[in-house]
Amino acid sequence: MEPSRNIPRTVWVLGSVSLFMDMSSELIHAVLPVYMTAVLGLSVLAVGIVEGIAEATASISKVLSGYVSDRFARRKPLVLLGYGLSALTKPMFPLADGAIGVVAARFADRLGKGIRGAPRDALVADVTPPGLRDAAYGLRQALDTVGAFVGPLLAMLFLWLWADDLRAVLWVAVVPAFVAVALIVAGVEEPDDTAQARDRRDPIRLASVAALPPAFWRLIVLAALFALARVPEAFLVLRAQEIALPVLWIPMVMIAMSAVYSVAAYPAGVLAARFGRRALLAASLATLVAAQGVLAAWPGSLGLWAGAGLWGLHMGLSQGGLSAAVAAVAPPASRATAFGVFHFVTGVFQLASGAAAGWLWLRFGSAIAFGSGAAWALLALAVLATALPRAGAAEPRGRP
Repeated sequence: MEPSRNIPRTVWVLGSVSLFMDMSSELIHAVLPVYMTAVLGLSVLAVGIVEGIAEATASISKVLSGYVSDRFARRKPLVLLGYGLSALTKPMFPLADGAIGVVAARFADRLGKGIRGAPRDALVADVTPPGLRDAAYGLRQALDTVGAFVGPLLAMLFLWLWADDLRAVLWVAVVPAFVAVALIVAGVEEPDDTAQARDRRDPIRLASVAALPPAFWRLIVLAALFALARVPEAFLVLRAQEIALPVLWIPMVMIAMSAVYSVAAYPAGVLAARFGRRALLAASLATLVAAQGVLAAWPGSLGLWAGAGLWGLHMGLSQGGLSAAVAAVAPPASRATAFGVFHFVTGVFQLASGAAAGWLWLRFGSAIAFGSGAAWALLALAVLATALPRAGAAEPRGRP
């Protein structure tokens, strides 16, 4: 599509960095829920809580890194620190001897994700003209998600080659993680004339978070509902395990989801810029209702694959648009802080969603766990259509 030719080089490099790091992370994520339950003996509830805490850790650290990025008007050092920390944690997974080691590795990995997330997302906005931001965020998300399905493909390949040796497969994730770090060092350029640098004489303070515009806080309410509606993706893997899918084929669930996500993300960004972000977000919620409804009501492998594909379509339609919406409503001098708050709120509600879905799964079964997510998605859709009529709506072309 034509807008891709005008997207800045730094966005392409950041997308490639995300591709390699997600390749590493999703290779691990594709087998980790099975490793935790089948090898380490943890319950489904424990997996839900671990995943929720991991994502909440990332989100909390995004608030702090976003503030630091705005306070000192720097993006690249924090991006490098975050990706570097995640790379260093990858060997911790295969070296871990028990649940505590795996949880510690997951915690440290998500801390790295949190440190890099807000500065990276703000840097995309810093280097991209307003009219191209939906496409830029969609492109970065699409490249990120290419890694998200290549990683599980590698997991499947090495599970086959190494006779389902989960620990050995986890070592493969180390290589692409360090490639990502090398790309940051060599290819990411930070502009010298950012709004943060111009306003450095009047640096951002914590009190300025409360002064973010009302449109931002309306968007935050919507983001919280999105997070409640979407149970952790690890539950797709656990659903595959529940229907007795062979271990070799379990990573294929994340591959299917991520492939659809990757294909949808960039076109969704282009369409949001043209027709309005709110329409794409509404479509994404309707798709999430369908995904979780299928997973709840359609037993067997066909329901699993259909649900995973619809889940990926929901992600492709929503994630770039939500990021572009934050960039649109946040003042440039506090943009990274705004992204930090956005990710923090999302993570807190993801923790609540993971714990609640894990409890419902244990108490009432997987159908009720996925059905509750569909109910939350319907509520989010109603809020988007009524109480938040402007939240996340795209600006007319050419306006910030």
